[in-house]
Amino acid sequence: MDALPSFYDDLDGFRAEGWRRLAEGVANRHSAFHTPSLATVDAEGHPRLRTVVLRANDAGAETLRFHCDRRSDKAREIAQSGRAALHVYDRATKLQLRLEARASLHVDDEIADAAWASALAMSRVCYGVQPAPGTALPAGEAYALPDEDPEARVGRENFCAVMLTAERLDLLYLDRRGHRRAVFSREGEDRRGTWVTP
Repeated sequence: MDALPSFYDDLDGFRAEGWRRLAEGVANRHSAFHTPSLATVDAEGHPRLRTVVLRANDAGAETLRFHCDRRSDKAREIAQSGRAALHVYDRATKLQLRLEARASLHVDDEIADAAWASALAMSRVCYGVQPAPGTALPAGEAYALPDEDPEARVGRENFCAVMLTAERLDLLYLDRRGHRRAVFSREGEDRRGTWVTP
């Protein structure tokens, strides 16, 4: 029988494991945590889901960053509500993470500039797509991507860095000997964690 993970009955360790896995998702494109699902709510109150790529993580500040096109539905929905949620499940480790967060868009500031500078040229090209994301097309190929721009200008006007600041972290670990679930919440500088029934 496999040994139980060190966080199995360690509330603080469980929280640390969640943030460690998010950091792993930023650094390792093969990690299940690299591409979580992002949830937003549209103007009519309908839930919307899509996959994003984690680009930065700060466990101490409990923040995450991903990038999007400022012309996209997700950018509009985040701008409207200031809220978003992430979900990821790693089948190999039987760990689920759900995160509810305040969300902020950064388009023409130091955060956006630094994120743009760190992006790969092949990623930057995506922000120069025409027409804008979500536009109806007469055929699947009826859009254009620009060539890679060595001066990193093409697409910058459409680029947006999104910062998530965690307010609630819900972790679930599945094990036949007994599942473990914990919820961690944040109100200002006050952080609380508790075990809950899986």
